[in-house]
Amino acid sequence: MERETDILQLAQQKLATAGYLGLNMDVIASELEYSKGTIYNHFACKEEIILALAVQTLQRRTDLFRRGARFEGPPRHRLAAIGVAAELFVRLYPNHFHVEQLIRSYSIWEKTSEQRREVMRSCEVRCMEIVAGVVRDALAVGDLQLPDPTTPEDLVFGLWSQTFGAYSIIATSDSLLQLGIAEPYEAVRQAIKMTLDGYGWRPLSSDFDYAALLEKIQTEVFADECREAFAS
Repeated sequence: MERETDILQLAQQKLATAGYLGLNMDVIASELEYSKGTIYNHFACKEEIILALAVQTLQRRTDLFRRGARFEGPPRHRLAAIGVAAELFVRLYPNHFHVEQLIRSYSIWEKTSEQRREVMRSCEVRCMEIVAGVVRDALAVGDLQLPDPTTPEDLVFGLWSQTFGAYSIIATSDSLLQLGIAEPYEAVRQAIKMTLDGYGWRPLSSDFDYAALLEKIQTEVFADECREAFAS
């Protein structure tokens, strides 16, 4: 396990500085002073390393989502806490989106093992289940009514699509300011608030102080992560 951790740490550095083409199994073996056989005992190819890196960060995202879902308050406030978790994930692990875009390429995905693919799928399923659980809680207490035939999973997929697309752009684009988007994270928050208001999810955003709620979540649930994310 220690060797696998060493391999992943070095690979992450190489991927961030040299990209996919610069990630080389021989170089990793040389710099770690491991035999090539040792490297291949842990990872059959560099694509397996890339997928393992993605899984590693996705497991951290799952943990952040779980903590957000446990925030005390009505379901909409708990969903806001998950939203804070999603934003912190991008701020803390911006390179994840570069990695995830790589592994979504069929030429890379097909070279990875089914075992590692299944771990990644499981991470995505768990995140979906956490958010869908909050939606179901809102339905149960009458804070939300979904029009037929919309399911909780449909709503979560819509939110996932909005945030994943937006956060991928934030993490990989350096032209947002030139496009007139000075506060991209705030733009994402506003879009999600309008979406939930459109569904009539109570309390509506006009019925509570979102800024105060955000501060409460950051302080009570994610204090350590916020210090790290906003240290600069």
